[in-house]
Amino acid sequence: MSAVAAARPAAVPPAPEAPARRFSLLKPLTWLVVVLVVAITVIPMIFVIEGGFRSTAQINASPVGLPHPWVWSNYTSVLFSSAFWRFLFNSAFIAVVATAGAVGFGSMAAFALSRIEFRGREAIYTFFTIGLLFPIGVASLPLYLLLQRIHMLDNLFGVAIPEAAFSLSITIVILRPFMRAIPAEIEDAAVVDGATRLKFFARILLPLSRPALVTVAILAFVFSWNNYLLAYIVFTSPSHFTLPLGVATFQTQYSQDTARIFAFTALSMVPALGFFVLAERRIVAGLSGSLKG
Repeated sequence: MSAVAAARPAAVPPAPEAPARRFSLLKPLTWLVVVLVVAITVIPMIFVIEGGFRSTAQINASPVGLPHPWVWSNYTSVLFSSAFWRFLFNSAFIAVVATAGAVGFGSMAAFALSRIEFRGREAIYTFFTIGLLFPIGVASLPLYLLLQRIHMLDNLFGVAIPEAAFSLSITIVILRPFMRAIPAEIEDAAVVDGATRLKFFARILLPLSRPALVTVAILAFVFSWNNYLLAYIVFTSPSHFTLPLGVATFQTQYSQDTARIFAFTALSMVPALGFFVLAERRIVAGLSGSLKG
């Protein structure tokens, strides 16, 4: 009898029941907010792009209807217009100069504020952080008077240099934690090999900070491309107008041709929008690295 009892397998205790999942309103509310943000952002863009393929008569008859027939002449007339390409070149030139200035000077300032110990370092960093709260509209009048005094009104650099200055705060705030997170042992090894601080910054620190550099470059480029106020203040000659200012001018000139205005507006969004969409992953990678730092 004892042998039979020994041969029987031991009783397996019943598995504990999984706790019942509690319903949370947080997830549905999160999805609702995401859907609302996407709808508010995407629907106007679709309306503008689709409106460019319609005639003004179709828009007046049915503002939310589909093109019937599709009108391609609105986009072709804008693409073959010399004014559009002049506005595009001015925006690209200013954006490239502003981005180069913001990334170049911002990376040097972030290096000093992250890797060099000196009195007042945190106060200077706090000063740049407060710059994030400084609206560009407040500086419009003093900036105009300053540019007038140094004879830089109606000059492309008169817009590019202030835009680079306004991008310095976000550039330093993102780059400083990223550079600070790089181990000090790497710098010590570079110094032992005979590298100066300048060589360490140019040959080691900047390549390691590439994700953050790409992020701040994209943010500075998009800010410069979409900026309207500075161009409106500085430029008086239409030959210097940027795309945002050109859109406003185009709307004034062709106020009765709504479809053509839609086409011009849609084409002016394409460069910055495409650039931002293609670089989205790099922006997220750079920001996440800065937060970890």
